[in-house]
Amino acid sequence: MSKATPFAPAALSKNGSLPLAHQQVEALLVARNPRGMALARQALQPGYLARAAALLYQPDQTVLIGTGFPVAGTFETDGPVGAIAIYRMLQSLGVKPVLVCGEPLLSVLTGHFQVEAFTLGEDGQQRARQLLSQYQPAAVLCIERPGQAADGRYYNMRHEDISAKVADLDALMRLATCPTVGIGDGGNEIGMGKIIDTLRALDIRPAVTGCSELIVADVSNWAAYGLAFHWSLQSGMDLFHCCDALPSLQFLSEHGSVDGVTRQNTLTEDGLPPDIGASLCQQIYQLYQQHRSVSV
Repeated sequence: MSKATPFAPAALSKNGSLPLAHQQVEALLVARNPRGMALARQALQPGYLARAAALLYQPDQTVLIGTGFPVAGTFETDGPVGAIAIYRMLQSLGVKPVLVCGEPLLSVLTGHFQVEAFTLGEDGQQRARQLLSQYQPAAVLCIERPGQAADGRYYNMRHEDISAKVADLDALMRLATCPTVGIGDGGNEIGMGKIIDTLRALDIRPAVTGCSELIVADVSNWAAYGLAFHWSLQSGMDLFHCCDALPSLQFLSEHGSVDGVTRQNTLTEDGLPPDIGASLCQQIYQLYQQHRSVSV
């Protein structure tokens, strides 16, 4: 494994603006805008994607990655696919990633990745303290994980109360003393509380749990493409090979995943066929190719 160079957050150009490539990637991730993430992006300070990438790039240290959104008695494809891609990229960068989730996703991932349980029926705060003490993480990331609303309950995109199916992974973010990163695509995910005032304009029961840096995307899985752009440029390693979603979709589907929108066991992400995400990944990859010789 080649050693990556130290990662620095996005640098501003001489006139104080964000480099064009950074703006383009952040815009591409919300270009379809099915659930108002283009509006959410406007509430974030530009450069959030590069700053999040910098927080997560911690060679020789541990990064905890929480995911798993319960749907129809199982888990949805959005979230785990992106978590797997991020896990593999961080490994390539010399980071020690650990996936954190509950059943049934836990059993699916066990044996393939380093995984820690965060399940129903246990004290969320106690479990969070255990994991934070055990791993001493340099950063914590949650991707497409339900976040607590203002009333302490959990809701899906249909405003259905799913609290009985969701463990309190919010506690991991609240109790962490290290930087935290959230990834979401609708407003009800852990981390989205960072822009709670903006989310009130959307048709969602917004999550109140915030984070150090928030990444928004039309499909949460797609945030991995943006991270690949920054990590590949900085490290000199092309990490986009870690972002092929189809094998992960096939693997998860074989173990009972469903699409979060259709609730069907299909090779789709939020109702979209995999070629939509693959096309976006290719667009971002082309930007990487154009700018890989330019310092970011």
